[in-house]
Amino acid sequence: MASSAGIAAAADVLSSKNLALERCLDVLKDASNDSEQFAALLLVTKAAKAGEIDSSTRRRIFDAVGFTFPNRLLATKEPPEGCPQHTFQALGLTLLACFCTDPDLARHSQILNKIPTFSDVILATKPGDSSCSSMIDDAYQCLGAILATPKGPRELVNRGALSALCEAYVNHGYGYDQALQLLVGLLTIVEAKCWQRATSDLLGVLNALGTEFQKAEDVTKFQLCEVLPHFVPPRLPVDSACLPSLYRGLSSILTSKLSASQRDPALMLAACLAQACGSKWVPAGSSGGKFFALLANLACVEVRLSLEELDLAEVDKKQELVAACYSLMELAILECTKEEGSLLRETQKVQLVGILEEAFGAVIHYLRQVGREKQTDPFIFASVRILGVWLAEETSSLKQEICDLLPFLMHYAKTLFEEERKVKSGLQHEMEQAGQSCTQKPMLRRDALRFLLPGLSHLTAEDRPREILISEGAPVLLCQYFLHQWEVFASDSNTPFRSEVVKTSLQTACEIFLNLVVTAPYLISREESFVALMDVLLKSLPSLCGSPEHLSLMANMSTLGLMMARRLSAHPVLQGTPEAEGFFAAAIRFLAGAYVAQTAPAGESVVLSVSPAYEAAWPAIRELWFLGMQAFASCVPLFLWLPQDVLRSGWLQELLVLLGCVVPKSVDLELVTAFQGVLVELARASQPCLEVIQQHRGLELANLYGMAALEQCVCEQ
Repeated sequence: MASSAGIAAAADVLSSKNLALERCLDVLKDASNDSEQFAALLLVTKAAKAGEIDSSTRRRIFDAVGFTFPNRLLATKEPPEGCPQHTFQALGLTLLACFCTDPDLARHSQILNKIPTFSDVILATKPGDSSCSSMIDDAYQCLGAILATPKGPRELVNRGALSALCEAYVNHGYGYDQALQLLVGLLTIVEAKCWQRATSDLLGVLNALGTEFQKAEDVTKFQLCEVLPHFVPPRLPVDSACLPSLYRGLSSILTSKLSASQRDPALMLAACLAQACGSKWVPAGSSGGKFFALLANLACVEVRLSLEELDLAEVDKKQELVAACYSLMELAILECTKEEGSLLRETQKVQLVGILEEAFGAVIHYLRQVGREKQTDPFIFASVRILGVWLAEETSSLKQEICDLLPFLMHYAKTLFEEERKVKSGLQHEMEQAGQSCTQKPMLRRDALRFLLPGLSHLTAEDRPREILISEGAPVLLCQYFLHQWEVFASDSNTPFRSEVVKTSLQTACEIFLNLVVTAPYLISREESFVALMDVLLKSLPSLCGSPEHLSLMANMSTLGLMMARRLSAHPVLQGTPEAEGFFAAAIRFLAGAYVAQTAPAGESVVLSVSPAYEAAWPAIRELWFLGMQAFASCVPLFLWLPQDVLRSGWLQELLVLLGCVVPKSVDLELVTAFQGVLVELARASQPCLEVIQQHRGLELANLYGMAALEQCVCEQ
């Protein structure tokens, strides 16, 4: 226990220091020249460095000095005779560092204007000189104080501090560890702006960190695991110099026996790389495949351990880690479905699919137990999203579990969709009230349906899941979703990436509707939402004509519209309206453009070939084209005005000329059947069409191609 004499002595020392500081403040306040002020400041800065100044005293110093004198000190290049070179600058920096401990002063324009000066100090001064080291520390203190202010991070990026900090770290000069801390702070707060302004500089830091990560053999390796994800950009080129080092560093960690606290940051770093460049950071070959299989296995095990026991408090603590494991599971699914170029051998794929199935069993269990109660939790969205990725590729396993979960999935997707529509409607109303036009349609911020659509495409082709989906109102929800997505697509044609994402959703929704038209046709005429869908298809399809990049979407929408038209033929929207005629004209254009006559490679004959404009998309749209031909033929007798439109388009004449100029053996039986179906229905429904067929050697062509039904039809007439 301290003696009373010791306490008294300490109090006397503190009192004397306070008195000295007070005298210095009085001198600063009443100084008549620079010499007096400079002398007093030397004593004040000494006290400041010793941490003996409280916030009120610091403010009194600023009130006495202001920014003018520190500015003059920083600008003075010649020190007094006998003083170190940077005496004035060091004093000015110390004062500013002292001021910056006050948040109000740290965001002052006079401090922000000094950001380039602070950056120059951390780069230009030479390590080893104690005065220079002190200046660097003060500069870092000022930069750190600015970072802690609301607008500070953007100011640091805009005024060049980001690049300076990157250079300071790469050069490993004095205080480079402080530079790294500030860089982590900047990337945490304004990541997008950082990558926008200094991509090459940040990649330089990533390369340096990767080298250190690979070489480290102590606790530094695990510390770097937590730092590195901040420096991995959203998209990382597959030839980046850092990737081999990062792979080797992670391999050495994950192939060792470690505690969870050591392994988990490594899994999160691996997930970060997976999001940035897929599996390209893992080298091909047996060693890379073995490592990837281990990585995916670890992720699946972590998901099972976290979600199966359902200790909700523990799950909440580990959400970030489990979400990272979801990214690795998604990459594993992709590798398992690759036919060529996969890191995995077939035996490894089979084993990994089994492990993934167990992990997804845990995800489904978690969602069934807590999904409805925690549906506002972003982790629920992440869990639904990864389940959607799995369902897009695999619906044969866990069938019972998936069927049991479908009511929740539909409820969840509907809730998010309706919330987004309300937000959008409210925003549009506000802008209209303000007299502004609301032309930009935001994408769904949490679009669960987007990730569930591919799985729903598979599930609606199976009886039991389809029955559950219908009972849960999925068809109506999907119709509403399609209408919304088309609105977004039509308004965002100048945003390629957004258009591609939305276009994919539209195409997949069409696949689902086609399943329903074939397997549950009664829905089309029973649900009013399908009439609204038909109306949109009628009005929208013509806008896709002449856009080769939208050929797949046009194939889906035209075929779906033709299939639905058969079920809704009596509805007013299809009774010869301009919209209906425009739709069928666009559908005819799509069907007519698929095949052309081309000279065979040998140059001796003319053969029927897929149109060059269709070749790239043909594998994806071939079945849709044949289904569309069949559906169109079925529509001909239902719409009395349709044959006349076919004649007006010239398609009938072109088709007959095409069949007449190519070698019959170049037209396979499936094509013959498709062409005959359309020709027969046109001949039966319309005398003018029959006459055109007769005038273009219809009977001869029927004999030549073995079109018995067409031959009979022509002969009977």
